[in-house]
Amino acid sequence: MTTEIAEAQDYIDDMARKRGYVLDYHKVMAKHDFPVLKAANHVVSAAYLDQRTLDRKTKELIFIVSLTVMRASKGHIQSHIRVALDLGLTPTEILEAIEISLPEAGIVAFQTGFEAWREVVGVDGIEPTVQVHEGGSGAS
Repeated sequence: MTTEIAEAQDYIDDMARKRGYVLDYHKVMAKHDFPVLKAANHVVSAAYLDQRTLDRKTKELIFIVSLTVMRASKGHIQSHIRVALDLGLTPTEILEAIEISLPEAGIVAFQTGFEAWREVVGVDGIEPTVQVHEGGSGAS
């Protein structure tokens, strides 16, 4: 393993330890444009990972809501939901945060976050007892 690849591997491992997840683009950027990955991660560390005034649980809820409003990929939202659960937040607290997206971003954005949450926490709903067409999850 070259020195540059070894340094990138150490960096990805450190990111995983600090964040609790890494995204696919982190892995690819580590291999193909390591300096840009480090620069982008520095901003994320300053705003999200470094301890400042807000605690990590609060930041995680804000991240989940902002990703929901931006209609981020389900996997990206789910990575933050899993970290929030690891930090001790309850499924209900996370759902309540996602629900904040309803008034400003609307039902379509909400459904993106809701579907990510539903899959991670493994909940189901109440099925109608009358004949009805299947509506799906509402999320893409």
